[in-house]
Amino acid sequence: MLRKVLAAAVLVATLAMAACESGPTPYQPGGGSERGYSETKIESDRYRISFKGNSLTNRETVETYMLYRAAELTLQNGFDTFTIADRDTDKNSSTRQYGGYMGTRLSYVYFVPNYGWVGAYDSYWTPSRYEQVTRYEAYAEILMGRGAKGSDPNTFDARQVSQNLAGLITRPPQ
Repeated sequence: MLRKVLAAAVLVATLAMAACESGPTPYQPGGGSERGYSETKIESDRYRISFKGNSLTNRETVETYMLYRAAELTLQNGFDTFTIADRDTDKNSSTRQYGGYMGTRLSYVYFVPNYGWVGAYDSYWTPSRYEQVTRYEAYAEILMGRGAKGSDPNTFDARQVSQNLAGLITRPPQ
């Protein structure tokens, strides 16, 4: 009976952890500690933007979503191009522990005169499992402009970026 209760508790805990991160972070507004994109207006044509992914979102996806947000924000503000003034991707790795609990089980039953049948219980410990978890956050400071993009390799045509990356964007389910 105790084994069934412990097995059920482990199953519930595992399902609860799996529900927290059921897939890569979709392209969505985030902010604060939430996963997704965020931006801060610095000047009328300058923004700091970022995209935070969960442990199932790879680095390339995080960087793609950040670039897509830069293009989207540029077009929303009536500009044609954006220049990346500063750009970086942070990697946050940690180790997560699963399991590791103490329990008891009935190991044998014996007869004691004047008491009757008595059960003997043994203690046991289940080993912990460890998993490496990595999360990425890409951020950039962009300067928006109008007209043709010119020859600066850090300047992007917002319409082209938006069109080229649109097929790689996964939005949250409605």
